[in-house]
Amino acid sequence: MPAPPIRHVGIPARLQFLRFAGVGAGGFLVDAAVLWLAMAAGAGALPARAASYLVAVTFTWALNRTVTFRDARQDRLLAQWARFLAVNALGGCVNYAIFAALVLAGGPFARWPVLAVAAGSISALGLNYAVSKRLVFRAA
Repeated sequence: MPAPPIRHVGIPARLQFLRFAGVGAGGFLVDAAVLWLAMAAGAGALPARAASYLVAVTFTWALNRTVTFRDARQDRLLAQWARFLAVNALGGCVNYAIFAALVLAGGPFARWPVLAVAAGSISALGLNYAVSKRLVFRAA
């Protein structure tokens, strides 16, 4: 028998996922902007993406804490941020690996790395939602 879905008080699971995806869309914009700025400053695509990912994941943690999972237990900021980074590491690796493979393959992804950011971000969305909900933003 499958386990019952986890629901945070007052927020239906479908709405919660949509909020998570919306925060992720904002994170994509932050990721793309920081990537562009870093590359404009002379960084290569791969190191620029490492920096942009860290900024974007911090942005999404902060918004998910206050918007998506606001009914969840609120741990200390630094501890929760570190746990968010740790449990989203697998999704982050999938995201970065797809980005790197697409950029290194050349073609449109090398010319417009933001397309590779989008592909990497979309690929990790479901995994990051599941681990964030279960391991970072647990019900109060």
